[in-house]
Amino acid sequence: MKIRGYKINHKTVLKLMEFCGIKCMVRLRKYRSYKGAVGRVVPNLLKRNFIADKPNKKWVTDLTEFSLFGRKLYLSPIMDLYNREIVSYNISERVTSLQTMNMLESAIKHIPDNSDLIIHSDQGWQYQIKVFQFKLKERGIKQSMSRKGNCLDNAVIENFFGILKSKLLYLQEFESIDHFRKELEEYQKKVFFRFSLYIRHINKCKFKYQSI
Repeated sequence: MKIRGYKINHKTVLKLMEFCGIKCMVRLRKYRSYKGAVGRVVPNLLKRNFIADKPNKKWVTDLTEFSLFGRKLYLSPIMDLYNREIVSYNISERVTSLQTMNMLESAIKHIPDNSDLIIHSDQGWQYQIKVFQFKLKERGIKQSMSRKGNCLDNAVIENFFGILKSKLLYLQEFESIDHFRKELEEYQKKVFFRFSLYIRHINKCKFKYQSI
């Protein structure tokens, strides 16, 4: 519309598209973390069973890329499949093993060893490296990976990224990459805060039950 000389806010365009039932099929390029067998690939233990009967039994993780103002940010979260809340996350300007390990360390410090937890991811290089797999083995956490090139094996976290970008990236205007990062961190904190409240509620209920 800009080419034709029309000046109109992008939110107005989205509302008109929704009213007319028009959907945009253009999607941002997905970040690909697969670099071949750089470490050990493990079997798919999750097998698209995205239902968990209690917290800290099934976690999923992945990485997504945001590209704005000629710069990039990478979000790496862990989600609990029990209630779809974010357990831990890390935002970085580069994809590094340190980002993944910081995210993992932040998540597992709240759970006991040998908790029969499964953490599922794709076959990205950061999940194949020895330091990541050693930490999981050390804490008694079972590792699971999607089949190569099959995003449906990790559909829940992929859907989370889609909702996040729809609510934050596509519908808001940002002054700079730092402004976007601040809004992204606020969004993640809200989701993480709800998870923290839930965990405190569970622990409180357990304490009352043990007291009885």
